[in-house]
Amino acid sequence: MDGFRFQFSYRVGVADINYGGHVANSAVLNFFQDARIAYLAELGPYSEIDLGSCGIIMPEAHVFFRQEMFLGDQLNIGVKSKQLKRSSWLMEYRVERADELTAEGETPLICFNYQTRKPCRMPTEFRTALTAFEGL
Repeated sequence: MDGFRFQFSYRVGVADINYGGHVANSAVLNFFQDARIAYLAELGPYSEIDLGSCGIIMPEAHVFFRQEMFLGDQLNIGVKSKQLKRSSWLMEYRVERADELTAEGETPLICFNYQTRKPCRMPTEFRTALTAFEGL
């Protein structure tokens, strides 16, 4: 998976399937979240609620469905970060089944202080880990 240094493996389960017999739209956002959580953990002791002095909040999400996915499919989800700003960045996702694109998307992420309920500057230590990992 070119350009994606981090990859997450996922097998489609029954809870991911909708009445049409394929992966539900909402399940793909859950795939992104599971992959994002694993990505942050790979960078260090980070999570969606703890990047050091803050967490993250996601103001929007974009998903592009390219092919149906089915129960039992083994998926590979690539995750990468780009467009780092003072308090935000863009996370990009690519979902493949047997090296074939099934979905892709992106989520802007904003550093967010859950005590003050306001956006905040990206913690320096996290920024350093992110730029080193991605080679930015």
